Amino acid sequence: MTTHAHLTTLDLLTPEEAPEGSRELLEDASATLGMLPNMYAEMAHSPGLLSTYRFGYDQFRRLSGFNPTEQEVIFLAISRYNGCAYCMGAHSVIADGNKVPTEVTDALRTGEPIGDAKLEVLNLFTTSMVATRGRPSDVELKEFLAVGYTETQVLEILLAISVKTLSNYTNHVFDTPLDKAFAHRAWTADTE
Repeated sequence: MTTHAHLTTLDLLTPEEAPEGSRELLEDASATLGMLPNMYAEMAHSPGLLSTYRFGYDQFRRLSGFNPTEQEVIFLAISRYNGCAYCMGAHSVIADGNKVPTEVTDALRTGEPIGDAKLEVLNLFTTSMVATRGRPSDVELKEFLAVGYTETQVLEILLAISVKTLSNYTNHVFDTPLDKAFAHRAWTADTE
């Protein structure tokens, strides 16, 4: 993976400093989560980006038809493929809070196969969707459907890829510092 010097200098914004359109979203996130994630404070410079991310993320969480463990498999698969240390750390903690088995999360973090065959198919299909830019093989699609997922859920994976692309790329460009709340699950592509 190519690394580059970070020339970006945008500050992490507080709700009071945020532009109109981001202020309310930051206040809501802080109230809902009990903290203001650094990624949101970074995204707040662009109200359109932050609102699109928050809306898409919430829609995926509420309407995708995937259970919390499957949702984290999808988010971690995308973030691992994209090499996003911030999202890997944050979603590992979210997964812990959603009672995702640690062995599932740890397998995703290290790139090892998941012991659960259905979740492993979900991981491989999601990774293929990112790697092929939405052109999985017929075999991969058949395997995805054969374990009980639906064609409609392919669209939900596209939604997850869209929101994770927004977050992964924001974190890459701005080298977003991992919040203390996520630090115990920090991840780096070089060591995992």
